[in-house]
This record gives sequence, C-alpha cells and structure tokens, in this order.
Amino acid sequence: MGWWQLDADTLARSRFVVSPLAETFGCLRLLHVGQGTHPGEHAWLGAHLPAYRARLAADPVTARLVRAGLGREWIADFLTPAPHPGEDFAAEVGRVRAVGPGAARAHLRRSLAGPLPAVLDRDDLTERAARLLEWVWEETVRPSWERRRRVLEADVLARTERAGRSSWASVLDGLRPGGTRWLGENRFQVNLHEYPPREISGAELLFVPVTAQRLGWVSWADEERYAVVYPCAGVLAGDGGPAVPAGLGALLGPGRARVLVLLGSPLSTTQLTAVTGQALGSVGRHLKVLREAGLVERRRAGRTVLYVRTAAGDVLAGASGTEA
Repeated sequence: MGWWQLDADTLARSRFVVSPLAETFGCLRLLHVGQGTHPGEHAWLGAHLPAYRARLAADPVTARLVRAGLGREWIADFLTPAPHPGEDFAAEVGRVRAVGPGAARAHLRRSLAGPLPAVLDRDDLTERAARLLEWVWEETVRPSWERRRRVLEADVLARTERAGRSSWASVLDGLRPGGTRWLGENRFQVNLHEYPPREISGAELLFVPVTAQRLGWVSWADEERYAVVYPCAGVLAGDGGPAVPAGLGALLGPGRARVLVLLGSPLSTTQLTAVTGQALGSVGRHLKVLREAGLVERRRAGRTVLYVRTAAGDVLAGASGTEA
C-alpha cells in the first residue's frame, strides 16, 4: 500500500478544495473507461462518448497519449497537477501546458512502466493533452459546472462538519473506502499500490472531490503541495436520486416530493440544493411544510442542521413506490 507520513500540524492545516481541472480529468477517465456506475453517469456517457471516441479516432497520437498517460497503476504526473485553491480551469490547464517535453516523456515512461512508444517521442505532448482537457471541459463539464460545483461544495461541507464532530481519522477513512485509511502513528494510507512512503510533514495537504464515482488519485507539486482526489458522496454525485412517483408528485408537488424522496438519508439544505437544483429558499419552504406535516425531522450535527424522513415520511414514500 502507498502511504504518507505527516505530522499533526500538517493534518490540522489541510483543507478541502474544488478543482475544475480535477473534475474534468475525472470525466476524461470516465470517458476512457466508457462505463458508468449509476444512471446519471450512464446518461452522461450516452450523450458524450460517441463524440469523444470520434475525436480520438481522428487523432491517433492523442489517443495513444491518453492510453499511455492513464497507465495501469500510475497516472502520468503532468496530467494531474496538484490544484491551487481558487484557481479557474484556464489557470489549471495552463500548468499542464507549462510542463517541459522532457519531463512529460519521463512521466509517461513511469505510467507505462516501460519504454516510450516511438509515436510519443515528441515535444508537443503537453499541448495535445491540454487541448483534449479543454475539449472535455467545454463539451462535457462546463455546461453543467454550476450544478457540479454545488454538489462538490456540499460534499466538502459534509466532510468538514464530520471532522468537527468526530475525528480526522473517520474523515480520511471515508474518502475512498478501502483505499484511504488512517493507519496511526502519523501514517495516512492514500492507495493500495506498493510505492515507497513519502514524508510530507510541513507541506500543504489538499482533499479534492470529483463527481465521477469509483475514481481517485493522488498528485503533488515540488514536494510542497499534495492532493488526494476522491469521489464525492454517491447521493450527491448521481442524477438527482430516484424518480419521484407520479402519485407522490401530484400529492405534494414535484419539488416537495423530490425533497422527501431524497431524505431517506440525512442531508443539509445545502446538499439538497445541490442535488435538486432548486433555489435555497424553495428548499427551505419545502422543508418547513414537510416538518409541519410530520414527514421529516431536523437533527443537529455540530454546527450543521440535517433533515431526514420520519417514520410517517417513510410510510408515505414507501406507499408511493419510492425506495429509500
């Protein structure tokens, strides 16, 4: 397993950030795999996979670059620069372009665990990679970026709140279950690969959510900034949750019914806003009506207020064919 050694101060200073490039790279990997894990990903792939494959078919050098860069166990480092908090996509992809050709080829040899194919022994690799990432961003991510950003921010809120009420160990264990784990003695397991441990005490440590499920990676920059990229909570990453039965929608109204359906698990108003796409004020009004009807209840976890269905709410949702 790969693990990092870090002191208490480094962990205490760590923070969660949202990265447009990380979200875009996660989508690139999803396009490369071509298989989704939930209905939202299936629909997204159906909309974008044909154009992605057509683009690579017309550019075999870039197609070979993608296969080499994603590797089997190691991603070429220049494709995943550790983010700077607050950077926009243009600044982030600019750092991909700024990597020298010699370094890019070395990164690819590492991801391939072998020699570089002749077709990739060239100086325009980072430019090709940046152009492909720009295409993925413009065609598949940017049109839905505002919703994606709300979803990612809601995940960050939930995890920072959890750190405040329990422990960092529980947060680290939950980033990528089975992949990340607090080992004790200042050791943080970041993946299951057999790589030498790294001492990162004193460096900046970032945690970066992406909506693509079952994906994650690590990155670093000059041993000063380290990032762990992880899939955000499944209920947030999906396509808005299970469908609202027509009968329940007619009874409560579609927006209010959607909120009730989602509250099979505790969620905050911020998370509900992210998942449903409804305005914060609308979500608040729906929650007020549902609480007054005895269908949801409010719980406090630290400084965060969470809402969840009551037994009566479960009965109503279940009677209309909704699964929790």
